[in-house]
Amino acid sequence: MAWEVEGAPALMMNCHCSRCRRARGAAFATNAFYRLDQFRWLRGEAMADSYKVPDAQYFTQSFCRECGSPVPRMLEKFNRAMVPVGAFDADPGARPGAHIFVGSKADWDLITDDIPQFQEMPPRG
Repeated sequence: MAWEVEGAPALMMNCHCSRCRRARGAAFATNAFYRLDQFRWLRGEAMADSYKVPDAQYFTQSFCRECGSPVPRMLEKFNRAMVPVGAFDADPGARPGAHIFVGSKADWDLITDDIPQFQEMPPRG
């Protein structure tokens, strides 16, 4: 499975919601959001699968059916490809611009940087 992106992401965020923490086995998930025309599958797209948690407004887990690794997910409604930053082989050339869902972060998760924090999803704009 391989993909490529062109240019910088429109947005990169650290999500601290309980679903992202469980899915990544970490304090948060870092995702980069690219316009759909910046993203291209090179191979293995057919191995990508996803699971939408029935009661979740935002969360859908996208993964490789062969190894279980997180993989990009297309968000056609927003013209975005959501790419898990930990899946890049190289530096994506951007840094997170926000911490989201900090209202549900783990008690042991101490945010020590100065990027903006949002209790839930930040306002669109």
